[in-house]
Amino acid sequence: MREISFRGVFTAMVTPFTKKDNLDEQRLEEIIEAQIQSGVDGLVPCGTTGESPTLSHDEHDRVIALTVKFANGRVPVIAGTGSNATTEAIRLSRHAQQVGADAVLLVNPYYNKPTQRGLFLHFKAIADSVDIPCILYNIKGRTGVNIETETVKALSDACSNIVGVKEASGSLKQMQDVIEATHGKFHVLSGDDNLSLPLIESGGDGVISVGSNICPAYISKMIHLALDGHFEAARAMEANLSGFFKACFLETNPIPIKTAMARYGWCEESFRLPMCTFENEENRRLLYAELDQLDALGAITRR
Repeated sequence: MREISFRGVFTAMVTPFTKKDNLDEQRLEEIIEAQIQSGVDGLVPCGTTGESPTLSHDEHDRVIALTVKFANGRVPVIAGTGSNATTEAIRLSRHAQQVGADAVLLVNPYYNKPTQRGLFLHFKAIADSVDIPCILYNIKGRTGVNIETETVKALSDACSNIVGVKEASGSLKQMQDVIEATHGKFHVLSGDDNLSLPLIESGGDGVISVGSNICPAYISKMIHLALDGHFEAARAMEANLSGFFKACFLETNPIPIKTAMARYGWCEESFRLPMCTFENEENRRLLYAELDQLDALGAITRR
């Protein structure tokens, strides 16, 4: 197991599909290459942005294996392997380890709404089944359950390979509480681009970013300025991104960011149902207006 850093920008990658709804392996390779060349610190395939709920098990395994292959050790790969069934999450996580992923990202079990004890037992069972680092993924808005700070602390104490959390609760206070409870020895990454700088200022480690799919170099520069203590310069860059970050959630993620990627030729505007193209064309117009402003700044990475 190689030593990796969990500080910086880790792109929550889209999964490109062909017009016939198949995995587009060529575009996946092109996206990965562009991300690495743009200076991101790591790649996160098969998360929310990657439409993991609608990937078959074979496709899920394939995307992770290909991401590891195309990255070729140049940046860490944190594979999304969570599930609401513990046995399934264990299988996905073991497969990710076998194909060379550097870490796994474990989303809260969704729909079945376990208790905090159930969450503890679920994540511990997964962590005990692999030797690579595990990152918890706390996103109550998608899963219906919050990993409370006490549970995060208990998991970090019980499992040496549970090393961090992607916090997408939307609560900066909760992120700060986790940092305080774990004495800064536990990595806290923002799951919301717009909270990245406040989190870093509070002692956090960076972001698992949606926006860096299309602006990897720009967002990487901003985050590393903040990590190096240059908050004034980082905030000046963030001011140019605030409208875009809002536009990324005009409709359900990953609809806006994948639409943005398609606009610049990185993938087809192809989604797996029940995800679909923009319901409201005014939202598309608003997204395009934000993209035009970023493009004028040179922030968009073009194909």
